[in-house]
Amino acid sequence: QPQAPLVRFLDLRTLEVVVPERDLRGGALQGIEKIRLHYVPVGSSRPLSPEVVAKGEVILEQRRPDIPAPGKTLRLDLRELDREPGWLVVVAVRVGDVSSLPSEPLPWLDRRF
Repeated sequence: QPQAPLVRFLDLRTLEVVVPERDLRGGALQGIEKIRLHYVPVGSSRPLSPEVVAKGEVILEQRRPDIPAPGKTLRLDLRELDREPGWLVVVAVRVGDVSSLPSEPLPWLDRRF
């Protein structure tokens, strides 16, 4: 079964990402090159993950060698992120620009918090 990154906030500005272990074909996920954080501003309703990836912008990209092995945890520091309230989605990207399933959307709060 393919996996998306598991994502949660540790605090208001630190995101914890568990790197997925299975690819879209259900095989062991190997060759992760990047972790991308996508952002879209608040709209009329909660967007679906693929919408955030398609319509949003990549606002942070963590590259090898700073990415842990599949199943391990990565922390993203978002203190410098200067965006209006919106939604965040994380995608793991393999060599050849092959993306994992996107994570569930997480709300991004007002930058003054």
